[in-house]
Amino acid sequence: MQAQVEIFLNYLSVERGVSVHTLSAYRNDLEQLIGFLSESRVGTKWPEIGEKDLTPYLRDLEDRGYSISTRSRKIASLKSFFKFLKAEGCVASNPAERIRSPRSGPTLPKALTIGQVDRLLEEVGGESSPEGMRDQAMLELLYASGLRVSELVGLDIRDVDFEAMTVRCVGKGAKERLIPLHEEAVAVLETYLARVRPRLARAATGATEAPEPEKGALFLNTRGGRITRQGFWLRLRSYAGRAGITTKLTPHTMRHSFATHLLRGGASLRHVQELLGHASIATTQIYTHLTNDHVRQEYRRAHPRATL
Repeated sequence: MQAQVEIFLNYLSVERGVSVHTLSAYRNDLEQLIGFLSESRVGTKWPEIGEKDLTPYLRDLEDRGYSISTRSRKIASLKSFFKFLKAEGCVASNPAERIRSPRSGPTLPKALTIGQVDRLLEEVGGESSPEGMRDQAMLELLYASGLRVSELVGLDIRDVDFEAMTVRCVGKGAKERLIPLHEEAVAVLETYLARVRPRLARAATGATEAPEPEKGALFLNTRGGRITRQGFWLRLRSYAGRAGITTKLTPHTMRHSFATHLLRGGASLRHVQELLGHASIATTQIYTHLTNDHVRQEYRRAHPRATL
């Protein structure tokens, strides 16, 4: 059973161009399914699995207390997998075809206020260590561009065009986009590249230089290699606490804040869609819910009868 999973994951990677993080999620979901089927002694081959065998697995996911979003993702994984198996002729029918994902109301992304973002950037801006100055460059770039954290840590030096004031990134589905940057973000990046990155590159312990694939990495850790998503998230959480931000803050919160603040500032939905790299404008439209309170406030302030 595992062999077909590996073939499926290779198909997703080579032909669909999905990210390593998505591949990891698919792998975990399908290996969990195999484990459940094995413990249930249902069958040892995929053609032996029917819809009645998947129903206990779905019930088990619910019993384990998984959230609706997590269960929906796991169901999407198995549906995609069985659809692939049927297309490849590995199974006669798709046992997951009639399975429906649990429904829930839309989950609105969290966004910081402009004041909170200012406090966060001021907090990290007071750092004088190489790591702190790197973090300042990363946060400034994150808020200036709305990059996903995986896109941020995956940047190479060549992806930043200082003359054109743009950053190039390759997002989901291997789609490339070019994002404009403002002057302050560019200035902080220039300072980081000139004064900080060379120090981090020389700081590699136990080696004279960083591994070959990491030589062009834009943001380095203290060992001279590319900084990880987890490493940056831990640093961000520390800065949030010091800035007095009590709400849960992740790198994705900065992306949400970027989109929300642009829309409140008058940017068009289509423009924000392009900057975020959303394939569908329907994905971007969720941010319009975050601006409703702002619209109401502006209405009350501006309408001559609203303040009576």
